[in-house]
Amino acid sequence: MKPLSVEDPEIAAAIQSELERQRNNIILIASENFASRAVMEAQGCVMTNKYAEGYPGKRYYRGTACVDVAENLARERCKKLFAGAEHVNVQPVSGTQANMAAYFAVLKVGDTIMGMNLAHGGHLSHGSPVNFSGRMYKIVPYSVSAETEMLDYSEMAAIARKNRPQLIVVGASSYPRTIDFKVVREIADEVGAKVMADIAHIAGLCAVGAHPSPVPYADIVTTTTHKTLRGPRGALIICKEELASAIDRSVFPGTQGGPFMHAIAAKAVAFKEALTPEFKEYQFQVVKNARVLADRLLENKFDLVSGGTDNHLMLVKLIKEGITGKVADETLERAGITLNKNMIPFDPATPFVTSGIRIGTPAATTRGMKEKEMKTIADLITSVIRDVKNEETIADVRRQVLELCSQFPLYPDLP
Repeated sequence: MKPLSVEDPEIAAAIQSELERQRNNIILIASENFASRAVMEAQGCVMTNKYAEGYPGKRYYRGTACVDVAENLARERCKKLFAGAEHVNVQPVSGTQANMAAYFAVLKVGDTIMGMNLAHGGHLSHGSPVNFSGRMYKIVPYSVSAETEMLDYSEMAAIARKNRPQLIVVGASSYPRTIDFKVVREIADEVGAKVMADIAHIAGLCAVGAHPSPVPYADIVTTTTHKTLRGPRGALIICKEELASAIDRSVFPGTQGGPFMHAIAAKAVAFKEALTPEFKEYQFQVVKNARVLADRLLENKFDLVSGGTDNHLMLVKLIKEGITGKVADETLERAGITLNKNMIPFDPATPFVTSGIRIGTPAATTRGMKEKEMKTIADLITSVIRDVKNEETIADVRRQVLELCSQFPLYPDLP
């Protein structure tokens, strides 16, 4: 067998180029992070060759003893990581697929789901009409307050009483404030609904106490394993023991076949890393960095959705700046700062244009950047946004980004 560089030099070159892109840009996409060498090594291991339909000890194939070890370690470590977790399924391959399996386990087609409005910070799989969730279920959205741009739990309760949903989904992809899972549980209990918490963005924070955990309150918790958990691409489901069989059947054979055993091995490695004191320190630094970056942007007279952040991300409103999110993220990328355009609550623009940008600190924090660097990054963002048509400004910021990145080497032991 030939090495990749010989077998497929075009793909090898694309991979090397991507490594250099990550090294030489400040990555501020809130859903991205840098997995460890150990996680990547596990994900690229020989377990990718093994079919293992079923669950440890109950497989439909022979030769599964080794992959059973990996899956059992992943499940047990995840239970340790999320205090109070009664049952864990580590087989889902993506966050949306985990949500699909959760819905199929507790709902019938046509049942009512209450989910956060996508335009106000929710996720496609929480009921968007272009997603399976919006096509298969009756969706009743809830939104943030027009005054505070935060969740209004009184309004959420009123919507629940009026519509009597079977499931309330709580969680977001672009909501910068703390979510009160206890209150959501109380609302659900009043109307006889189950609660599913999608913590894909904040799972790492929840695991260490940097954000309240939904595990004591939700019937089901779903999350991706990348983002703040800093693991491989993939997902998992946590649930109450009484739902364990339904969840497992819904994952396999309900929504997928053979699990990705190499990815499950990598998840186990990530969970072990997440059980260390260093990981806890990292998560709290992510939050500190986000707050410092947000505060600096406020000092620089930007408007932020809800006025700041409690977690790992923030949303910058660009309407008064006179530019769109699309123009901002395209120009910032040319300057070496990678983030994404994003809808803001009550956005007058389309999703392809937007009136905001989303900024997250997990990846930059993994590189070792702290409060000082966050202030610098906020000032660099300010320079570009306030001078988007000036090529000299963009080039100057690009030079400063390269200098900053050189102080925090990424994967220095890779060629």
